[in-house]
Amino acid sequence: MIYRILLVCLFFTGTVSAQRNDVVEDETSSSYNLNKPEREEWLRNTGAGLFIHFNVDAQLGVVISHSLVGASDDYTERYFSELPKTFDPSLFNPKDIAELAKLAGMKYIVFTTKHHAGFCFWDTKTTDFKITNTPYKKDLLKEFVKATREAGLDVGFYFSPEDFNFLYKHKIPISRNINNLDEATKKEYAAYNRKQTEELMQNYGKIDVLFIDGDPKEAVKETAWKMQPDILITRGAILTPEQTLPGAKITQPWLSPITMGTAWQYQPTNERYKSGSQLIALLIEARSKGGSLLLNVGPKANGALPNEQEDRLREMGGWYFINHEAMDSVRSWVVSKEQNIYFTQKAPGTLFAIVMDANNWKEGERKTFLLKSAKATANTKISVLGQNSQIIEYKPDLDVSSRFKQTVNGLELSVVKAQRIYDDHRWPNPVVIKLENVVPVFTEAAMVQSGDDKVVAGVATLNGKVLNHTKIKPERARFYYRPYLGQVETLYAGAWKMSPWVNIKPDGTFSITLKLPKGAYEYKAVVEQQNVIIEGENKVLNLP
Repeated sequence: MIYRILLVCLFFTGTVSAQRNDVVEDETSSSYNLNKPEREEWLRNTGAGLFIHFNVDAQLGVVISHSLVGASDDYTERYFSELPKTFDPSLFNPKDIAELAKLAGMKYIVFTTKHHAGFCFWDTKTTDFKITNTPYKKDLLKEFVKATREAGLDVGFYFSPEDFNFLYKHKIPISRNINNLDEATKKEYAAYNRKQTEELMQNYGKIDVLFIDGDPKEAVKETAWKMQPDILITRGAILTPEQTLPGAKITQPWLSPITMGTAWQYQPTNERYKSGSQLIALLIEARSKGGSLLLNVGPKANGALPNEQEDRLREMGGWYFINHEAMDSVRSWVVSKEQNIYFTQKAPGTLFAIVMDANNWKEGERKTFLLKSAKATANTKISVLGQNSQIIEYKPDLDVSSRFKQTVNGLELSVVKAQRIYDDHRWPNPVVIKLENVVPVFTEAAMVQSGDDKVVAGVATLNGKVLNHTKIKPERARFYYRPYLGQVETLYAGAWKMSPWVNIKPDGTFSITLKLPKGAYEYKAVVEQQNVIIEGENKVLNLP
């Protein structure tokens, strides 16, 4: 579906200011950013959005658009001529989808108006490869916009300037790298995309979000910002790491588009869906690192949302209903996590400690947690979101109160899981502890850079650096590493292995050598600051 962003400027934690007209370093070569600050602030406050990938080739259950690259003449001709004749998403129900998205905590929905294949979901005047030339006949995009607005959600458009149908009609081989177009064709290509953008910007009212995927994108950006100055352009202007989350927290606005399974478009067979718990964990991690999750679904060819996708959204909806405070309008804490507890904060002093490892936490069981990055004040209060911590069903004499104690080792929390969510009393999803009137142990965290690696004779040297070492002096450093399974599969990777601790040099640098079997590995630099572990960005190492 989308390019993977090279997060050059994400290789550290700490403070990064989002500047106007900044250059975003990614494969799509964005050159400028005219997003209004208040629109980017809206994104910072927005925990999640829903992404919908849909295309005429959903009928085949194949990868969206990309099967055209390198395809035979027979395949290509039948793709463009035959698939529209049988495409009829008559069960597409944007009202139901929008209401479900809102229940799951989404604040906006982004729909694929045109993917790389060039099929348009609106009644465009630029091509006959469009939804109104199918048995469906209607302008599906108009129905989507209306339903999304009525649900109280913001409207987002995905748009691909890459257009394989345009290339096909101009007898240009379909490729992802079109660098040899003559000047006349380049101008026609840009004008084609500009005209389509004009239609999208003027025929559907106010559009809140635009996700531009591919090149040539400049005509699209210029047109969108000119016609709708308040639009927020995400990919094309801000960071959008795909199918992964940054390893470190940042303060620039960013979002991660991630699929429910492995595919962007509906894949009826050979698909592996993430569990509802995994999706909730991705949302939490994104928010703890200052970003937003753009979670993707793909309707079936008839337009209906698959049961597997609906079920997972409903599980997310149950969790969000309980814990919305910890996701909406929050910011990162001084560190994003401690061990398996992630953090978000709302205004200075209100901290949410999100206990991720709750699968085996039995209802009615008391657990104790020690936080090293926060300390209590005279006015500190503690509670568990969703429950009153006074009553538990069927156990009237059980003490389920929430309490805390400041110790020399850290802030000790003691809480009971006391709310019944599932019939079998086995709700497996994270528990959120709300702490009011607490303060951080330190006001600035180390900014950890995972440096480049060097491989000599099968031995890898990993390098790291504390970028703010003149002010912050962490006690020691190490590296986490594990086999790298690929862009999508990294979400299913195993536990991190840990190198021995090493000393940090006066200039903030540190390194370690590891002898590992041949293969690909992901790694990240880690430092310890006042007994708190702070992680750097993930990088990939190849051992030939």
